[in-house]
Amino acid sequence: MATVAGAGAGAPSEVTGGGATSANAAKSARTNRLTWWMRLKRDRSLLIMALPAVALTIVFAYLPMFGVITAFKYYDIYDGFLASPWIGLTNFEQLFNDPVFWLALRNTLVLSAIQLVLFFPIPIALALLLDSIMSSRIRSFVQSVVYLPHFFSWVLVITIFQQMLGGAGVLNQILRDVGLQTWDVMTDPGAFKYLVTAQAVWKEAGWGIIIFLAALAAIDRSLYEAAAADGAGRWRRLWHITLPGLRGIIVLLLVLRLGNALTVGFEQMLIQRQAVGADASEVLDTFAYHRGVISNDFGFGTAVGLFKGVVSLVLILAANKVAHMFGEDGLYRR
Repeated sequence: MATVAGAGAGAPSEVTGGGATSANAAKSARTNRLTWWMRLKRDRSLLIMALPAVALTIVFAYLPMFGVITAFKYYDIYDGFLASPWIGLTNFEQLFNDPVFWLALRNTLVLSAIQLVLFFPIPIALALLLDSIMSSRIRSFVQSVVYLPHFFSWVLVITIFQQMLGGAGVLNQILRDVGLQTWDVMTDPGAFKYLVTAQAVWKEAGWGIIIFLAALAAIDRSLYEAAAADGAGRWRRLWHITLPGLRGIIVLLLVLRLGNALTVGFEQMLIQRQAVGADASEVLDTFAYHRGVISNDFGFGTAVGLFKGVVSLVLILAANKVAHMFGEDGLYRR
């Protein structure tokens, strides 16, 4: 009886304790569950900092999307894109029957492939080189010098290349001094695709270095110490530790690069168009500009831009799918 009574007496106490525990857990969950207003209040400083960028993105990226209907209309600047008459796929029919369009598409793809092969690996190599420099002062100085051209306009960049590689530039002056035939690189259509790639490397490589240096800083240094203790040399540590540590960011940037494969630099091409001719410098952006803006055929120009946007979307989704197949996150996780 005593045992039963004791058990009976203890049962309510146990139940009560369990109920108190559940109540405390529920209270703690309610405390940890922040409302939308609480999160907004907590992150208001970050949201205020991001507000200008969000506003610019909405104004210059999302609001203009409503204008894509111009590609299916005979656009009249006085009627506006809503009142202009519909013409269906006429602009696209003219686009695909235009030989200049196929020339621009071919030049765009060739330039994008060359820049992908020659330009994309250079920031990685420079970041690895800078990371191997022991002196922080030398590393900071070199990084600042390489990063500085990113702030130059394309007009200034092309002017500097003109002074170096143009007909009266430093290169031809040296060739004249030694009695060799001169070579005006800036007006050579055959060398133009490599010229613009060299200009892009000189201007933008420093920007890419920052991203890869940040990724290198996230790699655990104890891995290098353990590998060195096991007898791994510099190249083996690079292959088995550094490059796998950079693989995620490399794949992400490669996916983004493939998404921008049809964008190879409008201002850069437009400035040098007259020097090398349209056959070498005509790309989709300059083609859309001349046919859409200069010729006042805005519907046709919008059709070019819509074609470019759709192809870019397909490329970036395909590249992201390939990244998932190789076990990487890409732009987003599966």
